[in-house]
Amino acid sequence: MAQQADGTGASDAAGPTPAAPATSPKDPAAKAAAAQARGIVAMMVSALLLMLGDSISKFLLETYPIGQVIALRQGAALLAILAWALAVGGPRMLTIVSWRGQLIRGGLFLVGTFLILSALHRLPLATVTAIVFASPIFVAALSVSVLGEKVSRRVWIAILVGFVGVLVMIRPGAASFEWALLLPLAGAAVNGLRDLASRRLSRTDHSLSILFWSTLIVGVGGALMTPYDWLPVGGGTLAWFVLAGVISAGAQFAMIEGLRLGRAAVVTPFKYTGLLWAVLLGVLVWNEWPDRWLLIGALVVIGAGIYMSRVPATR
Repeated sequence: MAQQADGTGASDAAGPTPAAPATSPKDPAAKAAAAQARGIVAMMVSALLLMLGDSISKFLLETYPIGQVIALRQGAALLAILAWALAVGGPRMLTIVSWRGQLIRGGLFLVGTFLILSALHRLPLATVTAIVFASPIFVAALSVSVLGEKVSRRVWIAILVGFVGVLVMIRPGAASFEWALLLPLAGAAVNGLRDLASRRLSRTDHSLSILFWSTLIVGVGGALMTPYDWLPVGGGTLAWFVLAGVISAGAQFAMIEGLRLGRAAVVTPFKYTGLLWAVLLGVLVWNEWPDRWLLIGALVVIGAGIYMSRVPATR
């Protein structure tokens, strides 16, 4: 846009003011902003897909044993991840450098999956989702002992505030408290350990290798949970298992893309939009209405998580 005249006539005397050059499509700042926006969208898509996958799993758990649900869901996810890995880099993408790290990460993934699906079978979708959002708080708290990191005072305050939010949600001692509420809390803690294991393992192994082998371990572990209790699966129901697995793989892909495209401190908070989808799906499918304590506690936990993603983690 041409510069406006200041009303003194100087602009007319000097001739027309040249137009400011348009922003080049190759301008680094513009490219970074566009990538950041795509990263935010990818993280929001990941949150939606995760909730859809959990909803399908919750639906399947009404009929099938948890081990069967885990095995078939992860089997479908494994095929999707394998196709993805072969498409982007071939078999070398699945190379294992640290066998010990892969086994630890896969074992933690298996335990976390079992705990969260057990919680989904017993509790409303929004309740499980809100409590599992405490996972980053466990990551920050456990990083001191597991990775030897030094956590800043502000992060410790955020950790304490986050745990207060968890207590508000589960309200131990209240009439509404039930022991099943400890399942997603334990799942959040295990997922925190899994994420710490992922950080250490990512120093040696490719992210697709980590995702593939962890998914395989979880699938095999699920099959071993109920070796004799499997129920027949019809074609229509099998499609639900496959859909849950493909959606799960898609959610992981979208999350990885989101973190690749944008700064973690900017895109990570958008994963909390999953709570909106959890509430909506819970109401529409199961008529599950969250109470005010759950929403208040969830907001506290989410606020603590966002704060931790934006302040220096160490002194």
